[in-house]
Amino acid sequence: MNISRRNFLWATAGTGLFGIAGCGGSGSGGANGGSGGRKFKLAYEGPKGTAHEIAANVFQEGLDKASNSELSIQQFPAGQLGGEPELLEKVRSGDIDFILSSTANAAAIAPPSGILSAHYLFGNQDDVISVVSNEAVNEAYMEMAKSQVSGARPLTMFTLPLRNFYADFAVRTINDIKGKKIRVQATKTEDKIFAAYGAQTVHMGFPELYSSLQTGVVEMAENALTYYGLNKHYEVAPTMSFSEHAGNCQILWVSDKLWKSMSPDERSAVTQAAMKVRKEQPTKAFELQGELKSKYGEMGVQFIENVDKSGFQEISLPLQDEIAESLGDNAVTILEKVRKVTDG
Repeated sequence: MNISRRNFLWATAGTGLFGIAGCGGSGSGGANGGSGGRKFKLAYEGPKGTAHEIAANVFQEGLDKASNSELSIQQFPAGQLGGEPELLEKVRSGDIDFILSSTANAAAIAPPSGILSAHYLFGNQDDVISVVSNEAVNEAYMEMAKSQVSGARPLTMFTLPLRNFYADFAVRTINDIKGKKIRVQATKTEDKIFAAYGAQTVHMGFPELYSSLQTGVVEMAENALTYYGLNKHYEVAPTMSFSEHAGNCQILWVSDKLWKSMSPDERSAVTQAAMKVRKEQPTKAFELQGELKSKYGEMGVQFIENVDKSGFQEISLPLQDEIAESLGDNAVTILEKVRKVTDG
């Protein structure tokens, strides 16, 4: 079992690490196939075959084991119950029990989350894995959520692979994106950084992006290889440039309504399952990226490996502190914890 005694005691007491102000109530119930079992809904926007599904499966397996099959999960992938902004509202209202969301989208309900979208916080995939697996970083995020979020609480961080640029042209230096219309996540962090690069930011739902790239509404986009490939964006943007400019930090959330309805043993099982996600999912996410990179390369996608990151870093690194300070003390603390991991 990969959970500290302190976190176990907090989990069973229902306070401390997972304590976030919110409205209570009873969670989803229903027969699980076992006596007295409970079945919960877990929703996420990403399609099957992604690192989101990996996280959901690890959590599902972990919960089944930790609860002796008394607690189970029904997954709703691919935006069946809504996109991430909608899912964040539904988990807060208690209409969904668990969701997966990016910290970028979570910035809508917890603005300090936006610091994790700052560019070049992570030098490589090992930095990402180390950060989202780090207890101090997770505790800093959860402490932030206590004062920012009502109705839901974060259980753990996990990750998708690093984000890269893609278009019908290569990005080898910062000059290649100047003046270009690029679809970005709808956060102040992204708008500020990309404007500093000289690009024109465009906000739109991810389902709209294929046709927008096809028609020229946007000239380029950025995301993890997994989502680029599974959404067939290579058909309209066949070149991916490995800028690795941003992490893809994610959060597993639980409804406060459900949490308050749970017994100490049930909370302990959920906590153990979340710790399993923290321990196992990040490495598996990058393993999946390696497999898909080979697959898409054989299909003709051009991967640009030797991106000159120095121009991007020269602009973005000084902005990290400015962004954190604008988002408040919690963001400053999270940034400090992240740097302690990546600099160590």
